Amino acid sequence: MATAAVEVPPSNHGVPGSHLLVQARLPAPAPKATESIDPQSVATAWVDRFNDVLREQHVPVDKLFVKESYWRDLLCSSWDFHTYQGLSKISSVLQRQKGQCRVSSVGIDASSDVRKPRICPIDFHGAVEGVQVFLNVQTDIGRGRGLVKLVRDATDGNSWKAFTLFTTLEELTGHEESTGTRRPTGVNHGAHPGRLNWQQRRDAEANCESPFDPTVLIIGAGQGGLTVAARLKQLGIQTLIIDRNERIGDNWRNRYHQLVLHDSVWYDHMPYMKFPPNWPVFTPKDKLAEWFETYAKALELNVWTKTTLTGSNWDESKRQWTLNLERETDDGRKEARVVHPRHVIQATGHTGEPYFPTHIKGLDDFKGDRLVHSAQFNGPEPNSKGKKVVIVGSCNSAHDIAQDYYEYGYDVTMVQRSSTLVVSCESLIDVEMKGVYSEDGPPVEDADMLNMSTPNPVAARLKVDANRETNKRDAALLKGLTAAGFALDSGPDCSGLFMKYLHRGGGYYIDVGASQLIADKKIKIKQGQEIERVNAHSITFTDGSELEADDIVLATGYQNMRETARKIFGSELADRVKDVWGFDEEGETRTMWRRTGHPGFWFFGGNLALCRFFSRLLALQIKGLEVGLMKYEDD
Repeated sequence: MATAAVEVPPSNHGVPGSHLLVQARLPAPAPKATESIDPQSVATAWVDRFNDVLREQHVPVDKLFVKESYWRDLLCSSWDFHTYQGLSKISSVLQRQKGQCRVSSVGIDASSDVRKPRICPIDFHGAVEGVQVFLNVQTDIGRGRGLVKLVRDATDGNSWKAFTLFTTLEELTGHEESTGTRRPTGVNHGAHPGRLNWQQRRDAEANCESPFDPTVLIIGAGQGGLTVAARLKQLGIQTLIIDRNERIGDNWRNRYHQLVLHDSVWYDHMPYMKFPPNWPVFTPKDKLAEWFETYAKALELNVWTKTTLTGSNWDESKRQWTLNLERETDDGRKEARVVHPRHVIQATGHTGEPYFPTHIKGLDDFKGDRLVHSAQFNGPEPNSKGKKVVIVGSCNSAHDIAQDYYEYGYDVTMVQRSSTLVVSCESLIDVEMKGVYSEDGPPVEDADMLNMSTPNPVAARLKVDANRETNKRDAALLKGLTAAGFALDSGPDCSGLFMKYLHRGGGYYIDVGASQLIADKKIKIKQGQEIERVNAHSITFTDGSELEADDIVLATGYQNMRETARKIFGSELADRVKDVWGFDEEGETRTMWRRTGHPGFWFFGGNLALCRFFSRLLALQIKGLEVGLMKYEDD
């Protein structure tokens, strides 16, 4: 007898192959202890026991971790990203054979008030009390940081055990970043006939003049390419970024007129150069583009704009690329160059090429003013009051573009085919970010530790309660959207915006004004219908209805990065690499920032915060390969 197919709600749809996270069970509140908690003593006792385990290789893991526990590790226990769940898995990791990249000891990091052991809530509402401990981590090959959250185990005499442990590699011994006390001197004093000054040396490096040949070539000069290039430079790895745009920052500069980042400044800092204290909370696109230019110049990154990759060949035996580049020089000449990097990083964004639904019938029949993908939309035409626009899509770009059209006097209809998660930027900042990424929050490096230390299955459970709170605060707005016919969801299993972003890469809107226009029916909604065909001056839907249109904007999202790789490098590489984005079976992001399945080829992307954090980890993997600490086939 055939089994009936299980219908997956739209809120749970992810990128193909992404695993839907099984949300963690949070520890139950322990009985109230009669004595007060001394966080330092609790931390010291647990760290001592953990180090005893590391030294003796005898693993009474149930004395260190509660039954349902998680260890999220980024490059400390292996050369990959893992979330180890449960006593059996954690025990097997601790008992691995020597000779791998493994943790050798941990220590309490009390170097600042933020990092000192402290009592902390384990759940969103603070019903479960725990102790939070920042850690210094030593491994066989380098130094890292960590964070453990301890809870009392009511089944074992209220003893303190780890619910979550996080470890992440930060530097390789003998190959530390050239920052701080290791910064370059900038001059070589003494008599050196014929020596070049800084500008001459800088020009030679920027132009890849002999003997400079990049070890790493990065495609894309957005936040991904710039941040990982900055990290690689501090590790002494010669890197070249190429970008087909005319200027650094054009990936933002050339987007629609009113675009402003929906993430706050405290969340968006870049490595080594934080935004200045007078920077606006929400960054306009053109201001960000100018910052990217400043960043590249200040950090001496080698960027060739107006440059395209015209041919590529991977030598498996040498593990080296031969890449043919065509570069347009400042005087307009076309220059052919060949480089031989050992690594290529595709940093074209966490998504790929714009998804243009060419299957829709009649696209070539449209006779209106404009039919474009949102990626090509550069703003409404002035003096167009009363003209009709149909925007297909209902996420961030669609809302921003709809609001932009409305402000120019257009008659605006948004086509929402499924459901959308909506949260106001005020609620997002007050509920999700406050105290971590905020004006009164810790330094961004510590904020990242607090954020990234929560394993995704645990984060998914915590976000359910956070999402309930944002929905409560946004209740009037959400009620108005529903009344206007706009379909809402709360993300995968009600886990909110961030988990939907990591699972699907889209499907949400951070409200900066368009939602109220929809609730007030100033922006109209066509919900739940697919497009049957495009006509000369209208769109026909599968229910037989029709909408007139002078402009059509297809805010239909983007393809997977793997398809961009296919376009640039061909099917042989694209078929060899794994799918990008979404969750693997352990709850880590698939393929991004880690090995792809093809030696010498990496994917890199994400928002500014993810690029800031994971740029270090990708740079460390490449450095490990280059100095022989790691083989590509290593676990």
